[in-house]
Amino acid sequence: MLKEHLVIVFAMEHYNPLGLIRTLGRCGIHPVYIAIKGRGAASSKSKYIKKVHYVDTAEEGYQVLLEEYSSMPEKPFVLTTDDDVQSILDMHYSELKDRFIMYNAGADGRVTEYMNKKRILEIAEKHGLKVLPTVTTDRGVVPENLVYPVITKAISPVEADWKKNVFICESEEELREAFEQIACQKVLIQKFVEKKNELCLDGFTIDKGQKSFIPMGTNYNYLIRGYYSPYMTAFNFENEDILSSLDSMLAEIGFEGIFSIEFIIDQDDTCYFSEVNFRNSTWNYIAAFIDMPVPVLWCEAMLTGRIDKNWKRTFPENFTAMTEPIDYKIRVEGGRVDLAQWLVDFKTTDVPFYLDPEDPEPFRAMVNNWRVFS
Repeated sequence: MLKEHLVIVFAMEHYNPLGLIRTLGRCGIHPVYIAIKGRGAASSKSKYIKKVHYVDTAEEGYQVLLEEYSSMPEKPFVLTTDDDVQSILDMHYSELKDRFIMYNAGADGRVTEYMNKKRILEIAEKHGLKVLPTVTTDRGVVPENLVYPVITKAISPVEADWKKNVFICESEEELREAFEQIACQKVLIQKFVEKKNELCLDGFTIDKGQKSFIPMGTNYNYLIRGYYSPYMTAFNFENEDILSSLDSMLAEIGFEGIFSIEFIIDQDDTCYFSEVNFRNSTWNYIAAFIDMPVPVLWCEAMLTGRIDKNWKRTFPENFTAMTEPIDYKIRVEGGRVDLAQWLVDFKTTDVPFYLDPEDPEPFRAMVNNWRVFS
């Protein structure tokens, strides 16, 4: 059934679409790739791609999507890995819904609405999830009664260079200094906790959010203050209270698509909801290694209208994954471990995000342009 539909991956060059493309390819689905040029090409080197369109911007890619693929006999699937690409499709949902099967929340701009960090925190708290104290302010305006330390963030992931707006501030003086470097006009300021770990849950929804499948969680194997780690362990997540809250939240939003949901774990093991990424995440590639190809299962579920409980698989104990060049830079060049220990971890990791002997060219491209990818 699925092979009658073209699958289009619309994404920036990155290891996230590489995992997505490989997941599809191993299931016999060779996607078209609308590749937004990044610092280097690796994912577009995969043997599983049917055709590549290289574009300079998401807007140019959107025009390729319309001009080349909007009149197919069967509606193509469009799978995204980037917030800005997902937002463009979301803002044009009414124009696209009869031409493509894509992640959506049933109305123009509704997914983008919940990309707003303040908005998603509000609805998460409404559905029983714990959230850290958070305020929004204009850049340069220090809210009253802040308890330090705090962390600053862009209000939305579609802000230009949003990651550069992240600062951990121990005092009002440090916050004022951060404002001088922050680019976004609206700033989210949140209580900062020294995390014990992070939790990321990967899955998908169909039927306007009424049915969900969340087969995988990940924790990080070492911590980076205020950021994620490129070396992790995957497992089956079974906390029914959290899963029930997520189900009701996603149903209210009306989202159908692939997602990842992030939590901060405090030192006392409290899970604080952080955000939802309304697009394919890098980490769900891990599930393909135990016969749970999340993107393929979502496409199938969208066509049949059902989620089969038999799709769920059990992760082996200590099932690890690694983003090789970034992990090497942080741990070896950063002095956390010596090269010998890193090589042991690299050789024994269950899921390397670049290395694949059956699809070697992306790994070679990464090695040949190491500094770009690390």
